[in-house]
Amino acid sequence: MASLSRRSRNRADIWPGFVDALASLLMVIIFLLLVFVLAQFFLGEALSGRDSALQKLDTEVAELADLLALEKTANKNLRTDVGRLSGELQASIAEGDRLNGDITKLTALKAQLEADIGKLASEVEDKSTALLAEQDLSESARAEVALLNRQMAELKDQITTLNGALGAAELKAKDQGAQIVSLGKRLNAALASKVMELSGYRSEFFGRLAKILGAQPGIEIVGDRFVFQSEVLFASGAADINVGAFGQLQTLAQTINELRGQIPADIDWVLRVDGHTDSVPIQTPKFASNWELSSARAISVVKYLIDHGVPANRLVAAGFGEHQPIAKGQSQAALNRNRRIELKLTQR
Repeated sequence: MASLSRRSRNRADIWPGFVDALASLLMVIIFLLLVFVLAQFFLGEALSGRDSALQKLDTEVAELADLLALEKTANKNLRTDVGRLSGELQASIAEGDRLNGDITKLTALKAQLEADIGKLASEVEDKSTALLAEQDLSESARAEVALLNRQMAELKDQITTLNGALGAAELKAKDQGAQIVSLGKRLNAALASKVMELSGYRSEFFGRLAKILGAQPGIEIVGDRFVFQSEVLFASGAADINVGAFGQLQTLAQTINELRGQIPADIDWVLRVDGHTDSVPIQTPKFASNWELSSARAISVVKYLIDHGVPANRLVAAGFGEHQPIAKGQSQAALNRNRRIELKLTQR
């Protein structure tokens, strides 16, 4: 009996712990469900916000596309206006030159007529004095005086007519001058717009080169120029391009050809290749001075670009010798920086 009593008491002691364990397990499950529900809620909010942002971005992209189309249309109209204004300006200049010639002829004719009137008036006065001095005027003298008076009156009428024509010509020339000034201003504004447009393509050109080549040693951007140190392209005292530089120059030619198709035909652009040396004099059988060396290096780069598809009429080679340094002093670092090839996209 005692043994049965102890077994019953042990079973009764297990149940409270079992119930506590189940309660704890249930609380953990409820907590996990709560965390899951909250996570689903916040994830839904995040997805909803992302969808709204994507919809807003789509709207902005559509607006930017519309603005780009309007800008292209305005650019096309501007090029048309520039051509028309140039034609009107040339016609106005030609008309102004013609009017100036007419004014010069009328002025000379007026002076000649005034001289003739003065001469006739002097003759009339002389003959009238002579006739008055005589007591008996002959019929021929009276007729001559009358003829001279008629001629003088006709000449005065001609002068009056010429004065009116001269005034009208001067007024028309003044109007033409005002039109020429107005057309000149409009043409200058259009040309300034083309310069700004070329600046945009220049920025894109150097941006591409900087992205492709800018991280390599010996290559940098200085202002509106892309600079290759001479050691990257040439051996010391030579103008033949190193084989190791072919890849960089080929990339340069490819970038120019890609950009060439984007620049409008009415922008007259060129890529100027400038050769520079340091201040140390050179005198070899091939190069008598730094002028020859810098020019030969610029020409070598231009020839390479032409061989790789860049049109010759879009390239300019220039040699500056040692006279345009970008670093002062005679240190080795300054001399290295001054030995360079510069590229500049500009108008012809």
